[in-house]
Amino acid sequence: MELADVADSKSAGSDTVPVRLRPAAPRRGKSFWLTTFLFIGGVNVETKRGLILEGGAMRGMFTAGVLDVFMENDINFDGVIGVSAGATFGCNFISKQIGRTIRYNKKYCRDKRYCSIRSLITTGDLFGEDFCYNKIPNELDPFDNDTFRKSDTEFYIVTTDIETGKAVYKKYDVDDPEALSWMRASASMPLASRIVTAGGRKMLDGGMADSIPVRAFENMGYNKNVVVLTQPKEYIKQKNSALPLIRLKYKKFPKLIEVMENRHIMYNETTAYIKEKELQGELFVIRPEEPLNVGHVEHKAEELEKAYQTGRAVAEKNLQKLKDYLKTQ
Repeated sequence: MELADVADSKSAGSDTVPVRLRPAAPRRGKSFWLTTFLFIGGVNVETKRGLILEGGAMRGMFTAGVLDVFMENDINFDGVIGVSAGATFGCNFISKQIGRTIRYNKKYCRDKRYCSIRSLITTGDLFGEDFCYNKIPNELDPFDNDTFRKSDTEFYIVTTDIETGKAVYKKYDVDDPEALSWMRASASMPLASRIVTAGGRKMLDGGMADSIPVRAFENMGYNKNVVVLTQPKEYIKQKNSALPLIRLKYKKFPKLIEVMENRHIMYNETTAYIKEKELQGELFVIRPEEPLNVGHVEHKAEELEKAYQTGRAVAEKNLQKLKDYLKTQ
C-alpha cells in the first residue's frame, strides 16, 4: 500500500496525515461514488468545504488578492491546505488579516534581508530565514496567532520528504515549537534553499511531490472543494531545465531526483483531473485568465500589486457563482 505520507519510525507527529493518492485517470473518484451511494441510500453525508492553494512563489500575490476578497465577503471553509507560497500566504486567511500578505511583500521586496542573491550566498537561502520567519511575523508585521488559534478552520501545509520522495501533509499548529520550520520547509525551493529538518524529516518545497493537493484533500474527507491556481487554464508545465544541477546537488537523495524528473508529468495530470472535475461541477476553480507578469523573485512592488489586483478582480467576478456553488450539497 503506497501512501503519500506514512507516520513511520521517523515519528513525524500525530498531525501528519497519511493519505492514499488516487489513480491518475481524471474520472469521478471514490468520494463522488461514495457520496452518491450514501445519498441514494438515504444516509446524510456531511459536507466538508475545502480550500486548496497552489504555490508559485510571487504568483502567490494573485492568491492573496483572492483570499482578501473571500475574507471581505465572509467566505469560509472547514479546511484549507496550502503548498509553498500557498501555505506561507494562505495562513493569513486563517488569522483573518486582510491585506497583510500584499502589504509586507511590497514593503520588503527590495530588502536584501528578505530575498536576495546575497542571502543565498551567505546563508544558503534565497529568502532569508531569520527575516522571513522571525522578524516579519514576530516584529515588523505581526502574525495574529490568537485569531489563528481560535479558528475552527483546520489548516494544512504540504512538504516533500526528500529521503522518501513523498508528500507530507501536516496540520499546522502555531504552538508547535517547530511550526515555522514546517512552514519554511513547505516553501523551501530546491537549489535556492537549505534542507529543513522538522519532525525527524529532511524536507523541501511541498510543490515537488504534490503541487496541487486536490486528491489529498478529497481523501481527508473534504467533498466540496475550491481550488486557487496561479497559472492560467491552458498552462502546461515543461520538464525542469535545472535537472542537471538538481541531480548534482541532491545525489544523496535519489527519491527526490526521481520526483523532480517526473514533476511536470504529475502536475499536468493533476490539472487535467481538475479540469474534468470542474467540467462536472464537482470542483470550483479560480485561476488567472492570462499568465501573471510576476517572477519567482520579484523586486518591483508595482508588479506584485498588479498580480494582487488581478486576483481580486477574478475573485470578485466569480463571487456569486462561488457562493451558489458552496450552498449546494
